[in-house]
This record gives sequence, C-alpha cells and structure tokens, in this order.
Amino acid sequence: MVESARVRVLVIDDSVVVRKVLSDVLSATPGIELAGTASNGETGLAKLEQLKPDVVTLDIEMPGMDGLKVLAEIRKRHPKLPVIMFSTLTERGATATLDALALGATDYATKPTNSENLANAKDQISRDLIAKITGLRPSPPPPTPKSVLPPPPVAYKPVQRRIDLVAIGTSTGGPNALAELIPQLPKEFPVPVVIVQHMPALFTRMLAERLNSRANLAVREGQAGQKLERGGVWIAPGDHHMTVVRKGLDMVLELNQEQPENSCRPAVDVLFRSVARSYGPHALGVVLTGMGFDGAKGAKAIRDAGGEVVVQDEKSSVVWGMPGAVVASGVTDQVYALARMPQEIVRRVSTRRWLTAVSPSASKH
Repeated sequence: MVESARVRVLVIDDSVVVRKVLSDVLSATPGIELAGTASNGETGLAKLEQLKPDVVTLDIEMPGMDGLKVLAEIRKRHPKLPVIMFSTLTERGATATLDALALGATDYATKPTNSENLANAKDQISRDLIAKITGLRPSPPPPTPKSVLPPPPVAYKPVQRRIDLVAIGTSTGGPNALAELIPQLPKEFPVPVVIVQHMPALFTRMLAERLNSRANLAVREGQAGQKLERGGVWIAPGDHHMTVVRKGLDMVLELNQEQPENSCRPAVDVLFRSVARSYGPHALGVVLTGMGFDGAKGAKAIRDAGGEVVVQDEKSSVVWGMPGAVVASGVTDQVYALARMPQEIVRRVSTRRWLTAVSPSASKH
C-alpha cells in the first residue's frame, strides 16, 4: 500500500553530476521512488515507455535531441503526464523554459548554480524540485467532521463601486494562463494591472517581454517608484516583493526584499494586502492556477476592504492549490474557467466604471 502510493520519477539529464545528485535526493525522499535515469533524450523516451513513471524531470539543454524536442514527443504520447523542466538560471535557460511551458511542460525548477558543492546542490533541489514533484501528486482532501462544515463561498453581489485596479496572483501553470488572459484585455482597458507570478528574477523579465509582444497593453517588470497608469501591466520582479502605495494623488509601486512569505518572494499575499490598503473597495483580486496557498490571506484582505475576488476553476487549472485555498476560505465572489476569465474581468471593470460615471453619488478612492 505504501509502495504503490509513491511518486515514481524518471530523470532525463545529460550531466552525470546532476543525475547523481537528483538520484540521491529522490531516493532519500519519503513518498518518492526513483524509477530510473537517462543520459539523453532518445534513451529517455525509450525508458518512458518501459518504466511508466508518474513524473518526468527533463533537462532542457542536451546534445542531440534537446529537452524541447523530447517534451514535444512526450506530449504526443502522454498528454497529461507531469513533466518538470530542469533549467539553468541564465537568459538562455529562461527563454527555453518559457518555450517549454508553452509546449505543455507542467512546471520547472532551476539547477543548482554550484553543482560541485553537493551538499548545497542537494539542499536546493530538496527545497525547489521535491516540493513541485510531491505537489503534483493528487491527494484526497481530509475528511470533514460532521460537526464542522467548510465555509460556503460568498455569493457574488453586484455593487456600484468602481474598480480601479486588477491584482493577479499565480504560480504553477501561470505563464500559460497569463498568456491566454492578458492578450485578451482590450487596448482601452481602463485600469492598471499588477501581477505576482512565482519565478526567479531573470524569468520574470523574460515573461514580461514575452507577454508584452503579444498583448494590447504594455507589459513590464515592476520598478520601484513606477506610477500606476491605466492600461499598464506590471509583473513583480523575481526575488522582490512588490507592493502598491499611495503617494499624494498617485498610486506607485514599491519593491522590497523582506522575508519570503509562504516560501515565496515575490508573494501574492504581500501584493494583495497592499492593494487592500491602497484601493479599499475599488480592487479586483484574481487568483489563477498555482501550487500552495499563497494569496488566500491576501484575498481575504481584499474582501475585508470591500473589494472583489474571483478565482480560476479546478478543471482549467494545472494545480488548484492557490485558487482552491481561496475558495476554501470562503472569500470568493465567483469561480471561472480560464477561458471565461478575461471577459469577466473586462465586464466587472467596465460595468463598474460605467455605473459610477452615471451615478453622482458613487464613491471614489
């Protein structure tokens, strides 16, 4: 029974050192079984059919058949098999990682920067990769005692409050979700958008550049002191918390490197709390696909301040950890499939602004 519950992992990587480190860490982790290793893409695909693993870790830069080609072949044969890309923390690695996510990779982890120090390398892999592997294993929710019922979702009640900011939080599956959502926001979108996507610094810059090339709006990485303006989209830079503060008549971004929250920096909770303080009832919080529970407390802060919160549904999420945590907390106005999310964001923002424009008694900041 215990054995069958283990997550079986196939490692495909051309580096002998990396395969050794990964094998040691995986073999020593409860709940995980090393199904096998492969030193190149062709061998990896052959072992995939032989071993039938639950999860594959896949190196991006390999001679011959590189990780992107292997991933494309895996997706043809096994559309739903979780594949975690193992990439370098370089511009080339970031670009390839985003390409891999667009091709259907489930998630990614960055390789240790100093693989010669085995102890440090194993620690980094344990922190980053192992959490993602175990997080992809579906687990039944714990039974709810009959005397304790989970809080029901809060029914959506239309109000005549203007929405002046959209704040989005996401993690696993987020780059693809954002690639579907952001380009559908119209050029005349009347309010700024701020985003936390759990990614390292270089990766967030590349993500912003990629979204900017496809969107109607200007998408940039957040900078300290940046004034928020209508129609702009700002992504929190990796390794920095991003907050929104009022300075005079303006709302501006601030960055800090305070302690991680929920093991994350940037953290959605940090951004959402600042949004609740600065925008009060005039904010719309959006929580998309992601592992963990970052954003749940921040979503409650937005609701407590009178704002609204919508989340992505379980079916369209790669991992329903973050949106599910918000739903479980009982502060969700509505749950939408990702395909419907852009139109609902536009509808809520546009409708509120039209209502307040025609109502002289409507509240402002």
